[in-house]
Amino acid sequence: MIGYGPVTTDFALAGKTAIITGGAAGIGQATAEFFAAMGANLVIADLSPQADAVAKAIGPRCVGISGDVTSGEYRASVFALAEEAFGGADMLVNSAGIVALDQAEKLSEEMWLSTISINLTGSFMMAQAMGQHLIAAGKPGCIVNIASQAGVIALDRHVAYCASKGGIIAMTKVMALEWGKYGIRVNCVSPTVVLTELGHKAWDGPVGDEFKKEIPAGRFAEPDEVAAAIAFLCSTNAAMITGHNLLLDGGYTIK
Repeated sequence: MIGYGPVTTDFALAGKTAIITGGAAGIGQATAEFFAAMGANLVIADLSPQADAVAKAIGPRCVGISGDVTSGEYRASVFALAEEAFGGADMLVNSAGIVALDQAEKLSEEMWLSTISINLTGSFMMAQAMGQHLIAAGKPGCIVNIASQAGVIALDRHVAYCASKGGIIAMTKVMALEWGKYGIRVNCVSPTVVLTELGHKAWDGPVGDEFKKEIPAGRFAEPDEVAAAIAFLCSTNAAMITGHNLLLDGGYTIK
């Protein structure tokens, strides 16, 4: 059973420990910085060799470990580090992911398999490991998977990405259904374009300006807005929210 919070006015995460995949850049790094400001302990898991350096820059309650989330050995080392540094993890944010752009008839098998492996399989295996960790420890916890508006609607040249993110949304619902009895909540956040460093590179200019005209809010999302939504879902104030896909899209998908 998922217990009552109680609700608070500060949304603090003090004393909680979060594992954040893809935490050395983009949405993952913004989330790590936001969580640190809210008092959480952090384990940054990222393919980048800079994971530990980013962790040290965030603060003393943050550690980093570099590796591939599709590797079982690496996943085990992530949870071992959380146990060693902070006595275990309470929260998981699955932010690691890639984008492969091409028309469906042209997309290579290699890029299809790579996108599904990292975005969907990697997220599943990390979430599964987190569920096993929490169930074995007999304690509640929460998982937030980063999906996308591309998991809800069709986007041109995004066939692999849409498939992987749609899979994450479906996976989230099943996990929430099965793990509620253990006090584990599972949700996902689905942003529109987010103005990370890569987001700026891809969308600054005329193409992005045209895309923004289709968004009722008239703009793209900032990384800290996504981080704030994730933090809310991890807080006790969201104790009755599980199996939900929070669209952070400025209204793009309401059409």
